[in-house]
Amino acid sequence: MMTVRQKDRPWLMRTYAGHSSAEESNALYRRNLAKGQTGLSVAFDLPTQTGYDPDHVLARGEVGRVGVPVSHLGDMRTLFRGIPLDRMNTSMTINATAMWLLALYQVVAEEQGADIAALQGTTQNDIIKEYLSRGTHVFPPGPSLRLTTDMIAYTVERIPKWNPINICSYHLQEAGATPVQEVAYALCTAIAVLDAVRDGGQVPPERFGDVVGRISFFVNAGVRFVEEMCKMRAFARLWDTITRERYGVEDPRQRRFRYGVQVNSLGLTEAQPENNVQRIVLEMLAVTLGKDARARAVQLPAWNEALGLPRPWDQQWSLRIQQVLAHESDLLEYDDLFRGSEVVEAKVTEIAEAATAEIGRVQEMGGAVAAVESGYLKSQLVASHAARRARIESGEEKVVGVNCFEATEPNPLTADLDTAVQSVDPATEARVVEALQGWRRERDEPRAKTALEALKAAAATDANLMEPTVECARAGVTTGEWAFALREVFGEYRAPTGVGGAPVAVPAEAAGPLAEVRAKVARTAERLGVGKLRLLVGKPGLDGHSNGAEQIAVRARDAGFEVVYQGIRLTPEQIVAAAVAEDVHCVGLSILSGSHLELVPEVLRRLRAAEMGDIPVIVGGIIPSADARALLDAGVAAVFTPKDFGITEMIGRIVDEIGRANRLEV
Repeated sequence: MMTVRQKDRPWLMRTYAGHSSAEESNALYRRNLAKGQTGLSVAFDLPTQTGYDPDHVLARGEVGRVGVPVSHLGDMRTLFRGIPLDRMNTSMTINATAMWLLALYQVVAEEQGADIAALQGTTQNDIIKEYLSRGTHVFPPGPSLRLTTDMIAYTVERIPKWNPINICSYHLQEAGATPVQEVAYALCTAIAVLDAVRDGGQVPPERFGDVVGRISFFVNAGVRFVEEMCKMRAFARLWDTITRERYGVEDPRQRRFRYGVQVNSLGLTEAQPENNVQRIVLEMLAVTLGKDARARAVQLPAWNEALGLPRPWDQQWSLRIQQVLAHESDLLEYDDLFRGSEVVEAKVTEIAEAATAEIGRVQEMGGAVAAVESGYLKSQLVASHAARRARIESGEEKVVGVNCFEATEPNPLTADLDTAVQSVDPATEARVVEALQGWRRERDEPRAKTALEALKAAAATDANLMEPTVECARAGVTTGEWAFALREVFGEYRAPTGVGGAPVAVPAEAAGPLAEVRAKVARTAERLGVGKLRLLVGKPGLDGHSNGAEQIAVRARDAGFEVVYQGIRLTPEQIVAAAVAEDVHCVGLSILSGSHLELVPEVLRRLRAAEMGDIPVIVGGIIPSADARALLDAGVAAVFTPKDFGITEMIGRIVDEIGRANRLEV
């Protein structure tokens, strides 16, 4: 007779959500919970992530675009109104300002009458990956690591069920990391954090196992199902070894590899976007089928994220994908499906051994922080990403609907592209700014100033910064004020771009596409009477997703351009100043956050004011078709979106636009 085993509990089901305002995001969360979502995953907007108030010049066009703006305690109250935090598991994707957002969350929970020791959830709080991929860092590595370790020490003592850090390899894969690099660099980050906690003296040695037991990971799962599934098993194996051998943790429960996952967004396509649904399902299976390395929480992107901001219905579709697998299939009735497989074991060993070797190389450099500061890690990721793009462009790596099987029927889901994604009301920013100014007028100003002075004084010592941060939250301090107080003490940091150290990814074989573009670049430079064409690649606003900009910069360099790329987070004024100083022939702007309609016209206006209005401006990013038309009408020479995957062809188009601007025959 067949034995029926008890069915496992499903993983936490989340959707990564938040936009416009705290009020609108609160309504969205409550609707999602009513649909069966079992946890919250909060997306904060870029000003909140990078420590700016909505009325700061760098926040222009970014407020409420890629997440919810949270400027002070009042916003956090509104965000969780009607949601009992002591019964919720909340993930907050926040890094540089993680301490601040956790303080706000704690105070709101206290106001709800919750025992903060019962709070469950996660702050991402992995600052090292920000220097490498996501770009929302604020402070230099040393002070940033201090904020992380202060949070860990505080939560172990005061909020013991909270995960104070989520080592995040997700964005490493988005920036081009191979499975080996994703495993290696995430574990190097974990080692850097745990070493800092162990050596910092805030946590007694007998409590160190509790620290290890609250470390969680946030990983990526790509479309190469077998490799991704084996990657997760390699992750678990190496984490168990590191925590046992390096840190002496004996309790296997504390050594368990605990991770949540968002499946790959890098591979979602604008072309035939309906294909993204099966990609998402396949990627989800890689982290759910095997019980021995099953995710603790899963959030899925929506099918249309390559087009713009998903609508509530699109997010519901992704939630239902999880629910069908967990509740309709028999997956959770069985033990691990892959245990004992020779094929799986061989692949796991291969990934684990290669990752161990790369971890060793990074440790020989002095660890993850030193490898960030030297530019090694960033250049490795830029090179890997360039190699992947080259494989797609050559057809070696197939992407259905992009470089093969391109014939398609009209898609009813995208018949009206401008309504196929969520739009953010442009008037939202003004309302948020007005509310912020009202908050400042109504608060106890002396208390806020006193709290900020106490924070700066503590930052100048080695005191734990959580308590003064919690007092800032209670006193009505704003996100920007908290961050700028620490900027005064710690300074700011511009991370290496990795572009200069990236090797050539596409050789310029005779008669190949890159050779043709190189010849065109040389011809155009000669006709203009210059040694090299000069291209400025700019990242205006707070968008830190620099992968596209870096790949354009690398390929333009390989095509013979002199490339000016100063990294992320620049104002239109700074970009135009660089264009003038470098006397460039073209300005390329990369924006993925949705702020293009605010920032691009400002760059055009300033170029005209600097008497450089004839220089072609190229824009790339996730740009809806109506917005693309508006940018072209405003004077932009060309707009590239994710469907334009051929970088060499883009560089050729840039040369053509330079020729047209200078009245050369193309």
